[in-house]
Amino acid sequence: MNVLVINCGSSSLKYQLINTDSEEVLAKGLCERIGIDGGMHTYQKGGSDKKKTDVEMPDHTKAVSLVLEALTDPDDGVIDSLSSIDAVGHRIVHGGEKFSASVLIDDEVLKAIEECNDLAPLHNPANLIGVNSCRELMPEVPMVAVFDTAFHQTMPQKAYLYGIPYKYYRKYKVRRYGFHGTSHEYVAKRTAEFLGKDIKDMKIIVCHLGNGASVSAVKEGICVDTSMGLTPLEGLIMGTRSGDLDPAILDYIADKENLTLKEILTILNKKSGVLGLSDGTSSDFRDLNEAAAAGNELAAGALETYAYRVAKYIGAYAAAMNGVDAITFTAGVGENNVAAREQICSYLTYLGTELDKEKNSVRGEETVISKDGSKVRLLVIPTDEEMSIARQTVALC
Repeated sequence: MNVLVINCGSSSLKYQLINTDSEEVLAKGLCERIGIDGGMHTYQKGGSDKKKTDVEMPDHTKAVSLVLEALTDPDDGVIDSLSSIDAVGHRIVHGGEKFSASVLIDDEVLKAIEECNDLAPLHNPANLIGVNSCRELMPEVPMVAVFDTAFHQTMPQKAYLYGIPYKYYRKYKVRRYGFHGTSHEYVAKRTAEFLGKDIKDMKIIVCHLGNGASVSAVKEGICVDTSMGLTPLEGLIMGTRSGDLDPAILDYIADKENLTLKEILTILNKKSGVLGLSDGTSSDFRDLNEAAAAGNELAAGALETYAYRVAKYIGAYAAAMNGVDAITFTAGVGENNVAAREQICSYLTYLGTELDKEKNSVRGEETVISKDGSKVRLLVIPTDEEMSIARQTVALC
């Protein structure tokens, strides 16, 4: 089967066309600045160089049409016609409690996703625009919704409830949902496969560390806890997000700075994290490493604080599962930042982990980075959310 994977944002659309029989990525690309002046379409045929085209895209339907034109182009395309697209898999950020697994999309499913818009106002409406655009242009092609939150729906109540009046859960479903679920599920399964073990016999901690970051505890193949909450703001310190903090800070700063709650939340989402801790140096860990090496103490402090927070969550999840067999790093920072992994692992020796610094020098490769004989295995497993979405789409089609 050829599966088109769509990841639609408010002004962007990422895509891959995957042959799921061979799991070959036939083509991939990115539409940027949809509905904004200066639109750009980047297209890459498998094994070829990227091609960038300046093109105005007033809406997502136009962006989807450009994608389909590129895929079927006589010179650079990879399929003869749209009939060669067997299914479309859509990334949907929030499925609330309604969806604990991927589903075939129909009008009833779309309505249920729309009802979750309040839980992800920046993401779900954009995801739905992508779905509707694809349905308009490919009305006969089956489409599947794959939810970021679905993998975490196995968490027990003790892990997902907040210590607030229960009526807010009953009335508004205020609870921990977690995100990056497609990545956590893929990486946990791949960790077990890579080690030649049955995931049902393992306790795995997955550290999805990118500009957005989260940790999950996966026991016997089931997620039992994760660091992000009602929204992606909770949990780890991230690129620009604050992560965990005393809620009273919001009122305190709002009063001191004469800011609204909305303005405070913008600060916590877009101006905090390692960007804020480094006093605006950067949210990019490569820049922070360079700045720290050059003597920037705030950059160095931001990196240390970040590593400390990750290590604390790992310790918490080892306790939640009463042990751990493997700790796996993934996503941009987790896969490529050697120094960050070393800093984090320096706190974990009490678990029986022994980092091998030579093995840890890799970037973007599937590998074990712990010493031979380490009680708890340390791994790097590159995530592949698009492949996971494609596989889940095939399973339903």
